[in-house]
Amino acid sequence: MLKLLMLLTLTEICATQNDITLSVFTVTSKSMTVQWSGHTGASSYKITATPKNSPEPSVFAQFSGNSVMGSVNSLSPNTVYTMQVEAMDNALNVLGSAETEETTAPEVPIIEQAYSKQSDSITVEFTEVSGATSYILRAESEMGDFFSETLVTSSPGTVLQLQPYTDYSLSVMSVNSGGRSQPSRPIQTKTVVVAPELNTSSPSNDTIRVTWSPVEYAVLYTLCIIRQGSDSRLKLNTTEPTVTFGDLEPGTVYCIKGTAWDPDGRPGDDLTVCQITRPPSPEAVHVMLTQGRSLGISVNWQIVQGAEIYTALSSNGQNCTSTADGYCVITPLDCGQNHSVTVIAHNRAGPSDPSLPEDFVTFPCPPENIWVEEHEAGSCWVAWSVVPLVEYYKAFIKRDDGAEESCNTTDTTCQFHCMCGYTYLTTVFAHNQAGPSPQGDVLNYTTIPCCPEDVSVELVSTETLEIMWSSVRGAELYETTAAQTDDVIHCNDTAPVCALSDLKCNTVYSVVVTPCSELRGCNRTCKPHSHETAPCSPEILNVTQTNATTVRVSFTTPNSPNATYTVTAIGRIDTHTCHSLSTPCELTQLPCGTTYEVIAVANTATGRSLPSFSVPLETGPCCPTSLNVEQVTQAMTNVTWSPGHGARSYITALTSPRGHAKCHTLDTHCMMGCITCGTNYSVSLEAISSTGHKSHCSYQGFSSSACCPTSVKLYRMANNSLRVYWRSSGLPQTQNHTVDLYGTSSNYTCIPATRSSSCDVQEVMCGDVYTVVVAPVGQDGSKISFCPRRMYSVSCSGSNVGMVIYRGKRSVN
Repeated sequence: MLKLLMLLTLTEICATQNDITLSVFTVTSKSMTVQWSGHTGASSYKITATPKNSPEPSVFAQFSGNSVMGSVNSLSPNTVYTMQVEAMDNALNVLGSAETEETTAPEVPIIEQAYSKQSDSITVEFTEVSGATSYILRAESEMGDFFSETLVTSSPGTVLQLQPYTDYSLSVMSVNSGGRSQPSRPIQTKTVVVAPELNTSSPSNDTIRVTWSPVEYAVLYTLCIIRQGSDSRLKLNTTEPTVTFGDLEPGTVYCIKGTAWDPDGRPGDDLTVCQITRPPSPEAVHVMLTQGRSLGISVNWQIVQGAEIYTALSSNGQNCTSTADGYCVITPLDCGQNHSVTVIAHNRAGPSDPSLPEDFVTFPCPPENIWVEEHEAGSCWVAWSVVPLVEYYKAFIKRDDGAEESCNTTDTTCQFHCMCGYTYLTTVFAHNQAGPSPQGDVLNYTTIPCCPEDVSVELVSTETLEIMWSSVRGAELYETTAAQTDDVIHCNDTAPVCALSDLKCNTVYSVVVTPCSELRGCNRTCKPHSHETAPCSPEILNVTQTNATTVRVSFTTPNSPNATYTVTAIGRIDTHTCHSLSTPCELTQLPCGTTYEVIAVANTATGRSLPSFSVPLETGPCCPTSLNVEQVTQAMTNVTWSPGHGARSYITALTSPRGHAKCHTLDTHCMMGCITCGTNYSVSLEAISSTGHKSHCSYQGFSSSACCPTSVKLYRMANNSLRVYWRSSGLPQTQNHTVDLYGTSSNYTCIPATRSSSCDVQEVMCGDVYTVVVAPVGQDGSKISFCPRRMYSVSCSGSNVGMVIYRGKRSVN
């Protein structure tokens, strides 16, 4: 249609003269509108429409000089016209012209009828007109909210996408190459209502229930039901939105068509759904026991119409299914039950009613709670609980060496011969008319194990007994005990050997080997064996060094009187031992400054005890072999000594009635002060070990040197001599002295008379500084070297000694 309009609008022809152009603007059945370009000087325009192939007369129209568009009416439908425009001046002279050809639209169709059979469409029947190539159906809603144009080729035509039960105004236009005709006279038509949305179900195997939601504007519903494959049908009118069809065939498909009617009595859309009825109940149900390795109930039945799947249900909740075959198997099969089996057929509509029940009794269950009683040695009874639905029992007893026996009974006990140390496998089967029960639990019963005969008990350590024996039949575990009054030591093992440790020392134990099995227990009748453990270890109570070479060791004696005790001192290079029946025991000839570990051991006829806890023994350190005292100053000495074996520190003492000096050192020398001059001292030394052991050592006495004089002064004398004067300090008056003067160029020595406190030095050179030293002389003639020195300056008076000036005192060099 758009293409056709473009052709009508754009068709034009160039002017033959003066550049006038002409084109057709619109076309109808009886008119044509053209437009042209203006011409200069034109006062009017004449449009002439001349039929091209028709004897009909031409039709023209006159327009003013300002017009560029005009219409020519009273044309014939579906006719080709030559359209001419002429520009004329006031004298009606033609200034220019142009021509084009176009066809008028066909005749206007007439609507014969319009009707709606679907809720979304209206069908229009109209008269077809000559020359029309197509038709346009126009539909408009009364509310003005809908407008559509539908192109059709012939009558009738249908307008789609409409709303249900809605009024529409419909008209039709014919179309050819020239354009479309005017719309026909409109008619009013309403669409029908929609079809009900049917929902179907089959409550039972002979009914179908149909429900739907009410349809808007519907006043009546028509439902038509027909059996699939049949021509018979049933039609039903109703105003309610639900219908139930009864007396139907089970397992059969029925199709239901539903239609709604509007208030005008017009049927609306129709909708068809199909529904199958539930299947009938299966019949001829038969139940039997299946054969083979997997026992079950085989259920058979007759196939019914319309069933898609079958389910066989047992009264104990088991089931099986089948899709096509008329049988299935319920597994696993439980024993001792009276089954009631029904079969239900299913299809899409649901299940059928269950079939009549079929009863079936299964084989009995195996006996439970099987036990064995051994009333006396060699005679056993196997017993079990009562099982329902049983006619008789059969018991099988198999010994672990292959021997087997059995018995049949209606009772719940059976006697058999049993021997110690064997395992018996016991099985009991129950029987009824359906057959034997499955095999139940196999009872393992082991008779009491036999006692070992070749038990040997040996003491392998001080507090451990090793017990050995040969394995016995039926024993899985051996329980070995060593008992002494209320104290019992246990050892459990599967091997025929056991070590009982942590026993009490010096004790007689009663040893019993008891064989056991898990199921039967232990044989408590085996005879005991007695054995004594090793003696107890003594405990060292005290170690005392009685003298430089002897140590006394005290210890406990926890054993019987026949025990002997050995005490041993173990050193790095030597060992010392003493033996005793009781405490104490003395170790002799021990060297000084030596460390030992002392242990005690008890011995009896049974064996030797563990050694006691060791006690460290350290003999006193050795005294140094030499010691020397050397006086360094008037009040200080230097004492040196040789090392003492085993000593780590030393305490050296110089003792006199006038006082004493002491020094504690790790070295082998010590500088000691507070020495009084001219005094006799006793010399002693303590050697101390790292653990505090002490040895007291005495040495030759020491005498300190004589005291240095005091108040030493120098005076000038006549004849170039100098007098040295001093004062003795607590010294014997018989003490000899020596006087020395040390100058830069000359030295002088003066030996004073006994008991003298001065000495003159002759011919002293003046003009020098002298150091004056006055020192006592020892008994051996040696001169004390540590007395203080005084300095004097001696000036010259002419050639003689002048002034003597004291310059100070200085220590010994």
